[in-house]
Amino acid sequence: MPYLDNFIFGIYPYIVLTVFIVGCLIRFEREQYSWKSDSSQLLYKGQLRLGNILFHIGILGLFFGHLIGLLSPLALWKFLGISHSFKQLFAMGLGGVLGICCLIGILILLHRRFTCERISLNSTWRDKFLLGWLFVTLCLGLSTIFVSAHHLDGAQMVRLMTWAQHIITGRGDAASYVANASIIFKIHLFMGMSVFLMFPFTRLVHVFSGFASLFYLTRVWQLVRPR
Repeated sequence: MPYLDNFIFGIYPYIVLTVFIVGCLIRFEREQYSWKSDSSQLLYKGQLRLGNILFHIGILGLFFGHLIGLLSPLALWKFLGISHSFKQLFAMGLGGVLGICCLIGILILLHRRFTCERISLNSTWRDKFLLGWLFVTLCLGLSTIFVSAHHLDGAQMVRLMTWAQHIITGRGDAASYVANASIIFKIHLFMGMSVFLMFPFTRLVHVFSGFASLFYLTRVWQLVRPR
């Protein structure tokens, strides 16, 4: 198990990061016409708006919540006077709300994807596999709330933060901080990292286009003249 932990939580993150960056660059360079969300709205509109909105609010909130929560320096929270136990309770509460929101959305999207014949026939195996993978990852993430409820001192959260920050800064002892974590946390971390491994090969690449669209808010007005 120590060897497996060292690979999954010490080496695998860098494999994922390399595939994520290089894969996205290659796909944008070679297959720009595949850089899209492949919306199924034209095939069937039913339940799309509700499922889509709930899923995106939930998944984006969870992503940025994890990003800020894991990568914020411990010294920052100490400077702000926020204890580890309070931060953990806040993360459990907000993560639970966003997780349930995302769960309802993804269940609606899964129902559309697998029960609507037109959508199912026009879906690739990657579309279905990705939704299923995200669903399992999300369920595991919600399960960690119940695990965390048994230790509200924030110690496990601090170890996970230290692991993530050691990975980002390239320190070799990162895996040791999650070696004694619950198996639920470990599987959730592995599946969460694997989403980024699949990123360049699925429709997830449209996320970049979504963030890039924010630049439209600051671009110069177009002048349209009548004939």
